Amino acid sequence: MVGPVTRIADPTAEPSPWSPREAELLAATLQLLQQHGYERLTVDAVAATAKASKATVYRRWPSKGELVLAAFIEGCRQAAVLPDTGSLRDDLLCLGEAITQHATKHSATIRAVMVEVSRDPALRDAMQHQFLDQRKALIASVLRHAVERGEIQDAAISEELWDLLPGYLIFRSILPNRPPTQATVQIFVDNVLIPSLTRSLY
Repeated sequence: MVGPVTRIADPTAEPSPWSPREAELLAATLQLLQQHGYERLTVDAVAATAKASKATVYRRWPSKGELVLAAFIEGCRQAAVLPDTGSLRDDLLCLGEAITQHATKHSATIRAVMVEVSRDPALRDAMQHQFLDQRKALIASVLRHAVERGEIQDAAISEELWDLLPGYLIFRSILPNRPPTQATVQIFVDNVLIPSLTRSLY
């Protein structure tokens, strides 16, 4: 486990796109998803929990899929914190542990979101621009800091590398009986990412 670290606000993250009222609705959605799952979640329940009307919810998110995706993305945005440990390995371990905790907690929501995204091009676009691009920027920031410290060469960073860590951990989190652990993160960082980033390029 990574020791005490400094965590700083992610400079790549944009301010919340939601008004305070919208943020309350998304928080209520996440709460109900945790309690009841996607199939049993209703817009009526979200509105009642947030003390809002259904019309208020539907004006902003015309479908349950859009509401759930927005809630999931907002939850990820709030959980995304840029680690600043002073070393690439510890930064990656810190990031991996944060992703593991969040993905494990929201595994049922992730499975439901993936199904909805596969059905709706508009949701796929939102997933790309509101979630995946943010994740990419966070990993890229960690790697840039490692380049600045002289730990790795800029040429070692490829377009395909950035999503290995979150992609694998999220994949493991949604598999039955295969949740990622701290050991999963450490093995993946030490045996896959660090060797890939520090390999000889010449």
